[in-house]
Amino acid sequence: MGIVLNQSIKNTIITFIGFTIGATNALFMYTHFLGEDYYGLTAFLLSSANIMMPLMAFGIQNTLVKFYSEHKSEDEKSRFLNLVLVLPFVIIIPIFLILFLFYGETAMLLSKKNPIIHNYVWIIPVIGLFMGYFEIFYAWVKVHLKSVFGNFVKEVLLRVFISIFLFAVYFDWISNIQFIYSLVFIYFTMMVIMGLVAFSVRKPQFHLKFPKEKREVIVYSAFIIFSSSIAVLLLDIDKFMIGQYIPINEAAYYSVAIFIALTISVPMRAMHQITHPITSDLMIRKRYDELNDLYKKAAITLQVIGGFIMLGILTNIHQVYALLPEKYSGGVAVVFLISFSKFFDLMLGNNNSIIFNSKYYRTVLLLGLCLVILTVTLNIFFIPKFGIEGAAIATFISIGLYSLAKLLFVVFKMNLFPFTKKTIVSLGIIAITFIVFYFWNFSFHPVANILLKSILVTLFYWVLNYKFMVSEDVNKMMDNILLKISGK
Repeated sequence: MGIVLNQSIKNTIITFIGFTIGATNALFMYTHFLGEDYYGLTAFLLSSANIMMPLMAFGIQNTLVKFYSEHKSEDEKSRFLNLVLVLPFVIIIPIFLILFLFYGETAMLLSKKNPIIHNYVWIIPVIGLFMGYFEIFYAWVKVHLKSVFGNFVKEVLLRVFISIFLFAVYFDWISNIQFIYSLVFIYFTMMVIMGLVAFSVRKPQFHLKFPKEKREVIVYSAFIIFSSSIAVLLLDIDKFMIGQYIPINEAAYYSVAIFIALTISVPMRAMHQITHPITSDLMIRKRYDELNDLYKKAAITLQVIGGFIMLGILTNIHQVYALLPEKYSGGVAVVFLISFSKFFDLMLGNNNSIIFNSKYYRTVLLLGLCLVILTVTLNIFFIPKFGIEGAAIATFISIGLYSLAKLLFVVFKMNLFPFTKKTIVSLGIIAITFIVFYFWNFSFHPVANILLKSILVTLFYWVLNYKFMVSEDVNKMMDNILLKISGK
């Protein structure tokens, strides 16, 4: 448990560092150095590659984690690792063969609305391949409980490399077109680094001996391809579809807005590392009263912390956009819609952990499949009519309905409920804080405005939460902070 806790803390810190670098890239360097057309093209290519990644990896990254510990002898482990390295080629070779034979038709189809895409379509499967094997090598080290450096490569080093090449564009060392090609080099380098780390942890023994239970591995991997593809589609399908219906520069505006709004999800990622194993343990021991209590505590704590981050974003949103090129300002409505949808998801606490650790885990896959169909349909309808706001509306509706379906499933199927009277109190505090500060602006530079308003929002919001004791965990944390400040 010490290793897990230690690495969880390190991974959380690394995630926040990577997020900060990513924010600098997304909000300032891409927007000022690359320009909206090539930023939009970058967003389209990387989102498309990310959609292909689960196919290229053949779901092996999850299969490796699930089955590795079941192999006891060194020979069994060696056979299994050989299989996971080779198995993705079952689908990689046909994909590249089809793309080679029908590349012209594929490129023409994807670039019908935006001709700028045509010359770069080949980048999508290549980066998708590099992403896929990166995840396989990352899983390779995770099963040996050495996840920290892999997380550093994924969250920090990748973004540092992108920053370096964006600076190269700024200083005219490379052109915008060369930056697009450099993405291939960056993701190839990340894959190689991760591969070297994986092989240093356990060196593979290349031979054609595979484990006896390879059929079970293949069936599970196929199932994971399906479920992983759904998860990725939910994240990136909107950016892909924007490139098919409206000018590619709109994808740049949308990417900035999405990045700002997704900040709300950071606390959930951090808390998930703590609540997921606890949830699993309570469900195995059938201690449902304690699970229901954890469900409520996780939900209200995430609501309070997520509400604070959402308020920080929404009350300062116009000042943030004042720091960006004027063309990006159309993304304000997108930020609001995506923020509300992510906040509702946040309010459900450890809902996903409960479902994934129950006998009903396949329900998430079914719900996810329905959501993908709904999301694609809504995007087809809304994007041509309303542009990036249409994509945001589609995401808002689909994620909202998906979260509601998961909530109702847990409530009626498992008799667990995340909300209490404190939920209403918290929503009231969030609403009051928003009304007080959203329309209150200072005639300073946007940065000074953001800093001053953020200080006032912080004091106002946390004093109210502390006074009304909305979350026991938050109050305990604030008490500890106050004790340290007072020196007692």
